[in-house]
Amino acid sequence: MAESRTNFAWETLLDLSRPGPRHVALAGALREAIRSGRIGTGAALPPSRVLATSLGCSRWVVTQAYAQLTTEGYLHGRTGSATRVRWSPGGSPPASASMSAFSQPRFDLAPGLPDLRFFPRRQWADALSRAAAATELGFPPPAGVQILRSVLADYLTRARGAVATTDSVIVCGGIRDAVGRFCRALAAEGHRAIAVEDPGWGALREVATASGLRPWPVPVDAGGLRVAELPSSGVRAALLSPAHQFPTGVVLAPERRAALIDWARAVDGVIVEDEYDSEFRYDRKPVGCLQGLDPERVVLAGSAHKTLAPAVGLGWAVTPARWRAAMAAGAGPPAIDQAAFASFVAAGRYDRHLHRARQRYRARRDLLMAALARHLPAATTQGVAAGLHVVCSWSGLDESAVAVAARGAGVDVMTLADYRVAPGPPGLVLGYGNISDASLSAAVATLAAYSGMHHPKSTF
Repeated sequence: MAESRTNFAWETLLDLSRPGPRHVALAGALREAIRSGRIGTGAALPPSRVLATSLGCSRWVVTQAYAQLTTEGYLHGRTGSATRVRWSPGGSPPASASMSAFSQPRFDLAPGLPDLRFFPRRQWADALSRAAAATELGFPPPAGVQILRSVLADYLTRARGAVATTDSVIVCGGIRDAVGRFCRALAAEGHRAIAVEDPGWGALREVATASGLRPWPVPVDAGGLRVAELPSSGVRAALLSPAHQFPTGVVLAPERRAALIDWARAVDGVIVEDEYDSEFRYDRKPVGCLQGLDPERVVLAGSAHKTLAPAVGLGWAVTPARWRAAMAAGAGPPAIDQAAFASFVAAGRYDRHLHRARQRYRARRDLLMAALARHLPAATTQGVAAGLHVVCSWSGLDESAVAVAARGAGVDVMTLADYRVAPGPPGLVLGYGNISDASLSAAVATLAAYSGMHHPKSTF
């Protein structure tokens, strides 16, 4: 297909009103525009940052939609070139056009998922069965089932160094749910903005915006959030992941932890601590939570999404007394699921699962690092040995072009730019949670083929 250098699709009207996640709606709107001919064969789509700004969404939404349509055969991209329309009305339909919006790539290096094959199905089914036989079947209390709140308070005090009681724990549907509840409470009290990490998880910025708050981006460097750049007026709340920052993988430096608490006290503010994959630290014991330093200034938000699976749909927020009523104003998980998780934790099964998971992910991270050394020897990585992802970069990296080309070859991968508000150094965010050990070398070798570097030929 000849590529036009002047056939652009930057001003196409897209209907995003359909229900469901925004990246699915955008993929559907672009698919319809391509099939109807409103975006012609060979047309260049806007860069993801440009389209995200135009639509008022995060760049992640756009890159996920582009990746989906590339997998389906509607789009293609390569290093140094725009993402363009491959499909034509007179040609054969894309080989995978019938795939759903949730079809899987050949290699999943996108961050965000644990190893779903490792989910303890039998033990969880046992816990659910016991809970179904013993749990009251009405609506759960607004703050959550009492036994789960008590069990979580004990666990977070023991394992995370939190200052937690049964009364302080609010059960919710996950990190997004907890952050959404708190942002709405802030907005109701007259707050207009909340400081967020840049780069950071775009979904939480969207949650804050939807709650009526303006996300105020604060840069992140090797020491974590630049606390000195927090405003001294106009912003009295901050949202961050100090134990293992996403996506950079750094840990908030000790002096900045103290400075952050000092800032919150000085502005009469509050901090939301996102416990993003903090349980997975491989070079030492996990860092204790920030909340333990000042439980009246910090909301500790966590979930079982990374430790078990998103399908469990359980999260929690250890909450200062003044915010508890507002945080309990939401629909929590079903009572049976809450009771099942309580028994799962109380019986020690959660601790044993986490111990095995750390061993598995530590070994898989080692395999990924070895694959990078073999196939991308000029690449460097950043962040501590923790979590479920690695950030890598190299001289001359065009992160967007490499990612688009890799997605076209069946490797789902994200970039640092996908999580940034302001431009910054490039990098690829390589998740290893939900890819098999046996697939890692082939995935990195495929990625290396589009890296623009000279690298040794490999067999996989």
